[in-house]
Amino acid sequence: MNYYERAMELKQQTVEDRRHIHAHAEVGLDMPATKAYVMEKLREYGLDPKDCGHGVTATLGHGGKTLLLRADMDALPMAEESGLEYACTTGEAAHTCGHDMHAAMLLTAARMLKENEQALEGTIRFMFQPAEECFLGSKDMIANGILEGVDAAIGFHVAPGKMPVGIYMYNNNSAMMNSADGFKINITGRSAHGAYPHYSIDPINIGVHIHLALQELIAREADPAKSCVMTVGKFLGGTAANQIPDTCLLEGSIRTNDKENEEKLVRRLEEIAVKTAEMFGGKAEVEWIYNVPPLLCDPKLTDEMAGYIKQAALPGAMPYPGIVASASEDFAVIADNVPATFFYLSSGFPDERGQYPSHHSKVLFNEDVLPVGATYAAYCATEWLKNNK
Repeated sequence: MNYYERAMELKQQTVEDRRHIHAHAEVGLDMPATKAYVMEKLREYGLDPKDCGHGVTATLGHGGKTLLLRADMDALPMAEESGLEYACTTGEAAHTCGHDMHAAMLLTAARMLKENEQALEGTIRFMFQPAEECFLGSKDMIANGILEGVDAAIGFHVAPGKMPVGIYMYNNNSAMMNSADGFKINITGRSAHGAYPHYSIDPINIGVHIHLALQELIAREADPAKSCVMTVGKFLGGTAANQIPDTCLLEGSIRTNDKENEEKLVRRLEEIAVKTAEMFGGKAEVEWIYNVPPLLCDPKLTDEMAGYIKQAALPGAMPYPGIVASASEDFAVIADNVPATFFYLSSGFPDERGQYPSHHSKVLFNEDVLPVGATYAAYCATEWLKNNK
């Protein structure tokens, strides 16, 4: 089968799948509408989808090695301002990271692979994953057996911006994306009237000193040769201008491309928070919300899959090796368990439509990438099974 020709024939359906998922955006682990749509389409395309934790899986092929094809399908908890006629109107969820594109591409890849099932020389398992944005989806599906018997895995992610469709980005020799450790620091002090601060233990003051100390942690304790980012994105405390509150909350994340650095920063954050609070007579408790390792792609598998993508010879295809990003990706949990690789596919516009990045309320994704991603998923799977019996 010529997968690209077939993907172009199916492009309108892929677009319809993408737009339906986009218009009905859902976030987190519980995604009933998206999950039902994906299962309905898989059945329509001849597969037998099943629940896997909060996600969806399906299998096809004939014994042999098993390759996992993964797509996430969750949105972000934000309003959309794209101006698209199929924009999500709830004001509570928006596909500003392109996971609707991923799910639609994998649906089309599944359809093509099912049509070509008799020619496959192994087994393909599909993974439609929720909760990538909050780093819970992979662990949920792994706990429910998605990786049992899997020999290798591959994932694709669209990349908006002022880039034409056709660039495929990968990394075969270093961390492709950073780890992510999300934290909450709950600070307890003692409330008092704002006119009598000496009767209080001010948790806001403690929070300020913790925040400043964490900046020094990056400036003076993190290895400058490594990528290290710490962000406190939430700082909550108090309800009245003339009252010192009992409690204060800081919430943020640590990201690094080095596991040793990650372990050190996690340990030191706890020490700094607890000891700083004690210094001012208060108490701090650190709660870890999520943990994702750096994304380390298997070098051999990455080179092999990049070779298949080149071999597919799609119009305008151009490699971009060595890509790195300080953002994080839940696929890293999969790559930490089985040989895996990950590719970014450019999905932008060279004109003003490409001015907004992912996670922006006005970001636009070029739907011309949909048959490209579907082709790469199907072709890479077919060729890998043929060459890895």
